[in-house]
Amino acid sequence: MSTNESSYPPKPANDVAAGFSELASSEQHPQAINPEPPWWEPWWALMKACLTWVASILCLGLVPLLVILPYFVYRVRTSGMPSAEELTTDKTFLFLSILGVIPAHILTFGIVWLVVTEGRRYPFWKTVGFEWPPSWKPWKGIAFSVVFAVVLLGIGALVTNLYGGSKTQLDLLIESSYQARLATAFLAVATAPLIEELIYRGVLYPALERTIGMGFAIAVVSIMFAGVHVLQYSNNLAVIAVITLLSISLTMVRAFTGKLLPCFVIHLVFNGLQSAFLLLEPLFDKTDKTTPTTAPALNLIVQALHHLN
Repeated sequence: MSTNESSYPPKPANDVAAGFSELASSEQHPQAINPEPPWWEPWWALMKACLTWVASILCLGLVPLLVILPYFVYRVRTSGMPSAEELTTDKTFLFLSILGVIPAHILTFGIVWLVVTEGRRYPFWKTVGFEWPPSWKPWKGIAFSVVFAVVLLGIGALVTNLYGGSKTQLDLLIESSYQARLATAFLAVATAPLIEELIYRGVLYPALERTIGMGFAIAVVSIMFAGVHVLQYSNNLAVIAVITLLSISLTMVRAFTGKLLPCFVIHLVFNGLQSAFLLLEPLFDKTDKTTPTTAPALNLIVQALHHLN
């Protein structure tokens, strides 16, 4: 695989936003082949990419809060102000906190679409490189992605089994009810792989690669992706290590193939296999499970709701 495949004519697949003005210039002046862009253009593209990332984090923080708010108001009106302990053991509250990620992801997709297409001026999927590398047949891409995902999942299972650790916040949410388990499995397959790949390796990576180079771009994107999961898995270093491994692997695939589709399929298979296990686990595990009240990110939502009162 060659890094030269990371861009195709015209430029956008490797620039996302930065190459758009270059494309427009080449269309207006056909005789000008690959005109030199202004020195500030890559940094402007990087700023837009970073702002898109910030917007995605805000969506994940605020939209679920808005989804939960009507239920919170209902509880206050019917039974008084609930304590933090009551809310973090309320199955409906926990289920809604997961369900609220769906509209957050939809809104994030809209933001990414606007940034990448610059208001429908450029084709979305081609611009982010959502395709197989030119030298790959679809069957080769799918086979590579499935095998790669299975190997990553096997390494992850080995690490977590060897080093263990406490249950993560996500474990606690999943075990609160079967509805929460279903919602988590749905999100893990239907929206999370696409949205996360678009943000981190579709928008952020090419902008960083163009300004600081491939090696540093891989490192920065991998750290950013793993970092947003730290709060969720803060009490289990083994899981954080697995998430970091996944992030580095996906970003390297993006760097060396120059395309986003392999990353998405690997991520989809990785999450899909875990979701299947998630749904089947209750059939084999009959132990009694309760939900403690120490989930950090969930406590932030609870505190925010109490401040709104």
